[in-house]
Amino acid sequence: MQKLPMPTLCPVTGEPLEVTRLECPSSGVTIEGRFQPNEFALLPEDHLEFMRIFVKVRGNLKEVERVLGLSYPTIRQRFENLLKALGYEAFDDLSDERGEVIGLLERGEISPEDATKRLQSLKRRT
Repeated sequence: MQKLPMPTLCPVTGEPLEVTRLECPSSGVTIEGRFQPNEFALLPEDHLEFMRIFVKVRGNLKEVERVLGLSYPTIRQRFENLLKALGYEAFDDLSDERGEVIGLLERGEISPEDATKRLQSLKRRT
């Protein structure tokens, strides 16, 4: 039987689901209670895929850049987003603004020159 990814949100309300039962297929032992999944179990698929690649290349963001064929600033922003999703790093407003500028550039909504100017102006604010 095919195993599907564990759902994390209720399809009706959109609220987080609770893990309440664990079962060993070979022994039939069942444990019921309220269990806290680890932070990785709750990540959306795009963050999990990024993390898999990151681990495969032993944490080298330049290698992640090569594998995904994206710019280093984009890879760096994805890494920052992963850290934020895991609750490992507090984000400040400047980090969010940098990510927004990179997103605009990726979507072709601003030129590289405009992105550079915007990022430099953010750097001056620090």
